[in-house]
Amino acid sequence: MTDTSLADLDRQHLIHPVSNFRAHEKRGPTILASGHGAWLRDDQGRELLDAFSGLWCVNTGYGQESIVAAATEQMRRLPYATGYFSFSSEPAIELAARLVELAPASLRHVYFTMGGSDAVDAALRYIGYYNNSRGQPQRDQFISLQRGYHGSSSVGAGLTALPVFHRHFNLPQPNQHYLPSPYAYRSPLGTDPQALIAASVADLRAKVAELGAGRVAAFFCEPIQGSGGVVVPPKGWLKAMADACRELGILFVVDEVITGFGRTGPLFACAAEGVEPDMMTMAKGLTAGYAPMGALMMSDAIYQSIADGAGPDIAVGHGQTYSAHPVSAAIGLEVLRLYHEGGLLANGVAQTPLFEGGLRALLDHPLVGDARSRGLLGALELVADKGSKRQFDPALRLHERITAAAYENRLIFRAFGDNILGFAPALCYTADEFAIMFERLKNTLDQVLDQPDVRRALA
Repeated sequence: MTDTSLADLDRQHLIHPVSNFRAHEKRGPTILASGHGAWLRDDQGRELLDAFSGLWCVNTGYGQESIVAAATEQMRRLPYATGYFSFSSEPAIELAARLVELAPASLRHVYFTMGGSDAVDAALRYIGYYNNSRGQPQRDQFISLQRGYHGSSSVGAGLTALPVFHRHFNLPQPNQHYLPSPYAYRSPLGTDPQALIAASVADLRAKVAELGAGRVAAFFCEPIQGSGGVVVPPKGWLKAMADACRELGILFVVDEVITGFGRTGPLFACAAEGVEPDMMTMAKGLTAGYAPMGALMMSDAIYQSIADGAGPDIAVGHGQTYSAHPVSAAIGLEVLRLYHEGGLLANGVAQTPLFEGGLRALLDHPLVGDARSRGLLGALELVADKGSKRQFDPALRLHERITAAAYENRLIFRAFGDNILGFAPALCYTADEFAIMFERLKNTLDQVLDQPDVRRALA
């Protein structure tokens, strides 16, 4: 089949996630053909450096033969096993046990999903069951953060606090509420970390008091806000919010779908602050994108309450056909081995200074107002005026210009609509690849700056 006919078929039939349907019909797809390490090749033969790990997920890099071998062996031996009716499979059992071994000590049980969105959805359903089981059905209010992202399921997208995920979807629901984001660059409090932490704790306390302490079920947060613009809270913020939830008697749910599996340094971002959540969602780096899989981990207290609430005879009515899929689980086990025995976690930590330094060096560029990162998760925020932090007029569609110029420079990253550039390089990146990444990134910024209407927009 020719590339032209592939593109036409895509336009006619394939619905792309979080896209403008009419714009995609006009533009057509960028068809990727192969990948190896940190590099991709498109159907025109162009070699592209991936600085976003697919969609924050290919943490191991592409073409890891041991992952392919693990998947192939499992497909030959047992390509599918249902988790219903008490059936199980060896890789699913081993992966659950391994995650309990590696995750914060509070988390003792694992429910496997297809990805991050349905891990959040599972959390919401199990929290409802938990509170009904313990005789507190009135605990039905949920709190998350402005700019937060918790997937796009029918209910979870209401915890997400990005307008495009609400528009025309009848969200948020009346029981979904938001706190201000701990967004240092645009906070009226300035960059004082203790002031930002204290403000978030005070905001949480005030919201719980407003809703009624006995009505709030849980607070959901990302250790670092990903799709909301890579907002990096001060160190100590996550622990302070966890402690506040404990004092207020509400569940603390950490969404590590993006931050998990070495993205911020440790296997889970929680570990950096010794945080032990009541629940934790994960996906993306769990299988490094080689197959769909997510997971929800929960404490023993929640598990036991749900079990007691069901009684001896009634099933807990939540499940999916592909929960604990044996091929995905086999991939997950090999990916975890590569993180640890394969040295990928250590390499990510070793390369972090190059990544941080490269981002911060670009603060001298006329377009860049802020550089922020933790581990191999980072962002540049582009502004029209560094002094006032004034944003560019949306009519310029600067993010689209950045994306197009980057692709011409053979570099892939994420340019958000508010002109925040997101980066999530794979844990296999070398020093040479970081040098290439930042050379191409600077060339991209320079080329966009040279466009007359962009230069005129600067203060």
